[in-house]
Amino acid sequence: QLQLVESGGGLVQPGGSLRLSCAASAFSLDYYDIGWFRQAPGKEREGVSCITGSGTSTKYADSVKGRFTISRDNAKNTVYLQMSSLKPEDTGIYYCAAGRFSLCGPQYYRAMNYWGKGTLVTVSS
Repeated sequence: QLQLVESGGGLVQPGGSLRLSCAASAFSLDYYDIGWFRQAPGKEREGVSCITGSGTSTKYADSVKGRFTISRDNAKNTVYLQMSSLKPEDTGIYYCAAGRFSLCGPQYYRAMNYWGKGTLVTVSS
């Protein structure tokens, strides 16, 4: 069964950093585009970032540009989301998802077929 597992969430003060990981079991992420999404309390899930299978193309939500960096290490079958200069509004459950042929285009979320269960990020003093 294809599974994605997120890790790295936690409590951090405003201005701090966290690195989230998305690891896959039972399949290789090599040819999959990976998206990071988040859902804040009382809000809809939103796309945060995307990286293509080749790693050559990335996409970021305007709210995280310049602060978050997505990367992948196919040898470790893992995708990362480095989050810096965190703000309270970054609080939420962060999910990773995998899909193919999204090209990380404007509606890349539609191509995501496999989802992890999420990891909680809380930014608070």
